[in-house]
Amino acid sequence: MSNDISFEISIPSDDDGFILLQCGHCGEFFKITAAESNNDDNLFIYCPSCGLVSDNYLTEDVIELAQNMVSNYAMDMIYDAFKDLERSTKNSLVSFKAGKRPKHEEENPIRTGIEAMEVAEFECCKKQAKIKPLLKITGCYCPFCGVKNYEVD
Repeated sequence: MSNDISFEISIPSDDDGFILLQCGHCGEFFKITAAESNNDDNLFIYCPSCGLVSDNYLTEDVIELAQNMVSNYAMDMIYDAFKDLERSTKNSLVSFKAGKRPKHEEENPIRTGIEAMEVAEFECCKKQAKIKPLLKITGCYCPFCGVKNYEVD
C-alpha cells in the first residue's frame, strides 16, 4: 500500500481557452491559454505587471479548494481510525466512542473569474495572453519571455 495521496483540481478556462492566474509577488491577475500553461517549452511564466517569475500562480480560489479537499480527507481518515478503535474496544474494560462524523468544508467549484481583460499579442514570442486594458496602454512584460513591451496590440 502506498502512502502517496493525490488530488486533482480542474481549473476551467474561459470561452477563449484562457485560464486565470495570479502573481505571487504583486497579486495581479492575468490569463494564458491552457495549452501554454502545459507547454514544456515555457521554462518560466513572467507576470505581465511586475515582470517577476513567481513560484506559484494559483489563485486564492484554487488554494482554498485544495486546502478544503485535504482537510476533508484528513478528517475522514481520523474519523475512520476512531471508528475502528471504537469497534475494537466494544466489549473490553475500556471503551471508546468515536462520535459523529465531522462536517465537511465546502468544496466550491472554481469559476473562470475575471472577464475584464483583453487579449494582448506579444510579437516577441508570437503568443497571446489576456491582461488588464491599462497594462496594454502603459506597457507590460511578456508572460513567456519577460521582455518589456510598450503599447501592446
